[in-house]
Amino acid sequence: MKADKGVINWLFTGCILVFVMVVVGGITRLTGSGLSMTDWHLVTDTFPPMSDAAWQTAFEEYKKFPEYQRINSHFTLEDYKFIYFWEWFHRFIARILGFVFLIPFFYFLVKKRMTQRTVFQCLILLGMGAFQGFLGWFMVKSGLVDFNQPDVSHFRLSMHLTFAFLTFAYTLWIALDLKYQGISERIAPLGKVALWTWILVVVQIIWGGFVAGLDAGYIHNHWPLMSDGQFFHESIRLEKPNWLLRFTEGKSGVQFIHRTLAYVVVGFIVYLAVKSRKYTLSTTQKNGITALLVVVFVQVTLGILTLLYSVPLWLGVTHQAVAFFLLAAITFVMHRVRK
Repeated sequence: MKADKGVINWLFTGCILVFVMVVVGGITRLTGSGLSMTDWHLVTDTFPPMSDAAWQTAFEEYKKFPEYQRINSHFTLEDYKFIYFWEWFHRFIARILGFVFLIPFFYFLVKKRMTQRTVFQCLILLGMGAFQGFLGWFMVKSGLVDFNQPDVSHFRLSMHLTFAFLTFAYTLWIALDLKYQGISERIAPLGKVALWTWILVVVQIIWGGFVAGLDAGYIHNHWPLMSDGQFFHESIRLEKPNWLLRFTEGKSGVQFIHRTLAYVVVGFIVYLAVKSRKYTLSTTQKNGITALLVVVFVQVTLGILTLLYSVPLWLGVTHQAVAFFLLAAITFVMHRVRK
């Protein structure tokens, strides 16, 4: 059975919407907007408050929580409207994504335009989307309960962010399965390297979430060494009582892992590119590896600039957006050398 182009385009559209949603999520994080909506209502929160009284009610509700009391007590209603917009917009795109997935899915299902395997894969995607919504609520809740911690858990933030990336990657994989159905380009040795590289990219995304959640990009704003000319800064040993906590909860340790792992990711991608020269590659495989090389060096450059300039909004968002292109590129290459 030949793959349906409509199904393929629908899946690629889903990839684009997940990308947009995560970019807006990055803006939400960097503008400190993530806790502006203190409750979750699937229907009534579809649109922002429509009257002055409704805005005032929402603002008064926000004042009850730690972020306002500890950080934003100086906010006016206009300040609140700004941060509310970004959190609302992030949730609104999630709703749009839900409709874009569900309506075509049932249409293609009724019209029998998908194989049983594709239907099963899409059901997994449906579950992933629902779980992602739960993770968003789970993340926000962590920032609303402790007066002494008026911020979301960096672990939960990283889970929410990473799972969005994984949902994107799986959607892309299904689309590639259909697009290249029946075309075999498998090169087993490259497939193994590509898989390990993909895993490293995901681990790097996890620690990127830790950096974002702990605001660890605002310290040690030097490169190639950390502050005071140190490769391994002495503050790493002082932040937490053991090594696990130092590299998962300490700002200096988390930043050290993220910036050092970047070199490892680059090394694996360069190794993959060099190793690929031993084999006869298709044009598709060559283009994928070339794109992967370009994207990883752009991403590293953006990471360095983001650190040196102490995470300006546009650089922080761009760095997160290009991480999507990096994951897309390695997912594409892995697909073409393993399938």
